[in-house]
Amino acid sequence: MIEQAFVFFINLSGWQLLGYFWPFFMIDMVRYVLLEGVVLLQYLPQRKRKAALYAAARQQLFSQKPLISVIVPGKNEGRYIPKLVQTLRQQSYPFYELIVVDDGSDDATPEICRELERNGLIDCFIRNEIRGGKASAANTALQFAKGRYIVHIDADSHMERDALETILLPFLMDADVGCVGGDVRVANYEDSFAAQIQRIEYSKSIMVGRTVASHLGLLRIVSGAYGAFRRDILEAIHGWDVGPGLDGDITLKIRKMGFKVVHEPASVCYTNVPTSYTKLAKQRYRWDKSMIRFRLRKHRDILWPSESFRWRNFITVADNLFFNLLLDIKWVIYFFQIIQLSSGYIAFLIILNYFFYVCANLVQWLFSAMMLRSLNQKPMYQSVMFIPLMPIYTGTYLRLIRTFAYVMELLHKRSYVDRWNPWKVSKIAKRNKL
Repeated sequence: MIEQAFVFFINLSGWQLLGYFWPFFMIDMVRYVLLEGVVLLQYLPQRKRKAALYAAARQQLFSQKPLISVIVPGKNEGRYIPKLVQTLRQQSYPFYELIVVDDGSDDATPEICRELERNGLIDCFIRNEIRGGKASAANTALQFAKGRYIVHIDADSHMERDALETILLPFLMDADVGCVGGDVRVANYEDSFAAQIQRIEYSKSIMVGRTVASHLGLLRIVSGAYGAFRRDILEAIHGWDVGPGLDGDITLKIRKMGFKVVHEPASVCYTNVPTSYTKLAKQRYRWDKSMIRFRLRKHRDILWPSESFRWRNFITVADNLFFNLLLDIKWVIYFFQIIQLSSGYIAFLIILNYFFYVCANLVQWLFSAMMLRSLNQKPMYQSVMFIPLMPIYTGTYLRLIRTFAYVMELLHKRSYVDRWNPWKVSKIAKRNKL
């Protein structure tokens, strides 16, 4: 069958190749291979030329010694806190305070955190007896924060030794930077196949994808797992709003104020990802609903002319809606096309599409290897063996979850009944159209 598919392929004309495989050649290859490759070829040498600017910013940082408030909201995350505390104590930049907010945990989190606080390893521990949700916990921490910069990090994460130092440098290099996203990588990739595949996905979408978006001035999200913010800006926008996808929401709020949003790939944080496909599906279902709720509803004003209209904000949201929402239906169109016009070649088309997307994923892996080399870090060689699974993972598994999430949010606003937030909090958010 593979040999027959190859013979079928080599006998196609250029127009036939484009007609049979237009989703790949006209959309995905252009957007995720050619564009990212061109931008990286510009970005990597440019970053190297900025070495002196980074060095000057680092010198300024250690001269001024601004206080950082590291805030950690979470529920039932006590088992992860000691490792996070350990990596913070090993940071090259020691001028920080650690504020942990326990959002109504029913495990040993309070006992673990109070012990760490007694030992001087947590500066401020706050216990919410009644769960208010992640946004509520983060805003509680913000009220107690004293630092000039706020670093929001998930409790199940830990950082490289120079992470705090490195994530602050963009603020000192450009006064218009409002928030900085750190490079989030998978900590528990050895735990399961699902985690191994997410390791590749994170390197593609975060390390490479967000670096490219940042370089183009189109970054639309600073990850809730690890991001840094100017405290004065957070206070001006009254912190985080309720909902799944609150990290993308707050990023757009900061963009709308006119501040820059950048990604710093050298500032590395490791987070634990779902290790089963069932848990992963629940996580992505929650994330995907947020695109409809925030980008299509709450922040739709970005798409229309107004006094605060900015083309880069428009392109940022339009790109997201176009490639994730509108083009989500391209596969339905493509499916009916091959059924209607090419039913005799379906097996060949499936095999060749799979081959093309494996090659594209391999090229994207090479992009991530290039970036790691430029940062003097070791490429993830062992992950290469999982690349053949990526077209199935992203092309089928994640697409089905995303499509279902879009339908449920568009028709039923399911994000407002998500157990991620307490029902009372979601009810108020729905009433206030947050």
